[in-house]
Amino acid sequence: MVEALVLGAAGIAALHALAPDHWVPFAALARTERWSTARTATVTALCGAGHVTASVVIGVLGAAFGIGLFEAFGAALEGMAPYVLIGFGLAYATWGAGRLVRERWHRRMHARGEHHHHHRHHHLDPALSARALFLLFCADPCVAVIPLMFAAFSSGWTAALAVVVAYEVATIATMVALVLPARAATGAVRDAWIDRFGDALAGTVIAGVGVVVGLTGL
Repeated sequence: MVEALVLGAAGIAALHALAPDHWVPFAALARTERWSTARTATVTALCGAGHVTASVVIGVLGAAFGIGLFEAFGAALEGMAPYVLIGFGLAYATWGAGRLVRERWHRRMHARGEHHHHHRHHHLDPALSARALFLLFCADPCVAVIPLMFAAFSSGWTAALAVVVAYEVATIATMVALVLPARAATGAVRDAWIDRFGDALAGTVIAGVGVVVGLTGL
């Protein structure tokens, strides 16, 4: 019984993590922000852990106060996730487009001989997008793990913990396994146009993934 639940949890988690919103945003940001392989894997793993842990917390609260209410709450959060992803992507794309406009304006000012020695170029905090993704994934629980947890509770907390660990490990492993090759593939593309418009393009891709997930229910 427990072994079947553990294997089922791992399989469901791996299939769930194949959805594009679980890996495309990381590959897009890794390319445009030039994340190293280690940083890409770390950010992806932390976000995956937050994604599953939020669901576990909802499941534990459900066990304490009633599963129906908390399952509905988790499902409502999960349903909002595509819109949050779209908002994040559009905000990132807007920032990228704004940066291009500012850089162009300053080049024109320098070309005219109008030097502003007090000017500082504004760059996005390298950790800001990673933190935003982490919060986004924590706010997007994976409710599929909750019924598996409750099925395992009949065999004790140890069984439930084994199911959670299997689900979390499989989720993180699948996300990282998809993100790293995608990061390598996008990083191999060398083009001045992509480098220049990378931020706006990455934000557009992330927003597009949100639209696809919202329309298809992945």
